[in-house]
Amino acid sequence: MKQVYSGKTKDVFALDNGHYLLKFKDTVTGTDGVFDPGANTVGLSIEGVGRANLRMSILFFEELQKRGIKTHYVSADIDNATMEVLPARNFGQGLEVICRLRAVGSFIRRYGAYIEEGAKLPYYVECTFKDDAREDPLVTMEALDALGVMTPAMFEQLKKQTQDIAAVVAQVLAEKGLELYDIKFEFGYVGDEVILIDEIASGNMRVYKDGEVLDPLVLSELVLG
Repeated sequence: MKQVYSGKTKDVFALDNGHYLLKFKDTVTGTDGVFDPGANTVGLSIEGVGRANLRMSILFFEELQKRGIKTHYVSADIDNATMEVLPARNFGQGLEVICRLRAVGSFIRRYGAYIEEGAKLPYYVECTFKDDAREDPLVTMEALDALGVMTPAMFEQLKKQTQDIAAVVAQVLAEKGLELYDIKFEFGYVGDEVILIDEIASGNMRVYKDGEVLDPLVLSELVLG
């Protein structure tokens, strides 16, 4: 097993069978010790959050499997905080996809002159390049096409899957009295097929209960029981 990447919240290893192994860390993104799923820096360490994120990911990946939505998920080992996944190519040097159901976070910081904080959004999808030095710049479909990162047809696949998957997550959370405000995904591709990769974890979503945003571990406890 060879390590091929070290990320903010996970390390990635190549397996002999051609698959990859994701090793979850006890870190979440944020700024100055405050959790923020949209941040491009590690904000804080929380003991146990790695396994909690893995358990959340398993729950949602298996829910997507039941609904016929393909992902890179193969299997998981909760004790070792690892997940085996299918190989898929990244878009460019990495692309993050955010689905927004309410106007909070960086969205309200950019567009607060035009919309009230917390206002509902229609499963709004936006993409950012994974580029810490440039603070994860927003990128449009036209730019992705012009830069040779993604065709318009692949973008439409990505957008539809983002909205469909976010709707599944929102439904599962709503059944537990929780409201999804926004969620961050990553996608890859095999041939011309776009599939969900990475994780679906509490550290990648902003969820509210009774008007208050939930800490990632608290969210995991409420969802997983």
